[in-house]
Amino acid sequence: QKRLVESGGGLVQAGGSPRLRCRGSGFITSVFNPLHMAWYRQAPGKQRELVATVSNSGTTTYADSVKGRFTISRDNSVKTIYLRMNSLNLEDTAIYYCNAHDSQNNYWGQGTQVTVSS
Repeated sequence: QKRLVESGGGLVQAGGSPRLRCRGSGFITSVFNPLHMAWYRQAPGKQRELVATVSNSGTTTYADSVKGRFTISRDNSVKTIYLRMNSLNLEDTAIYYCNAHDSQNNYWGQGTQVTVSS
């Protein structure tokens, strides 16, 4: 069974720099490597929003709200993507979700809560 498993969230002080991980479980290499990957987040009372993407070739994109502060990366050898978050502020509090997709499939993780405290 193919699953995405996030980790690395928790309570973080403003200005902190946690790193989220999303590991692909049940994927064989030939299936995982071609997937485009992304991080989304959903804050309380708000819609889910796209945070960052990394394509199967390594191209990255970022939402304006996190550009220059967050870095997305992937390591296909361990079927994992990461989100390094720097200079966190209260507005970054949200559940962060990992996504993997191609033209035929769309996978979501269960989410990991990141709470930023002042």
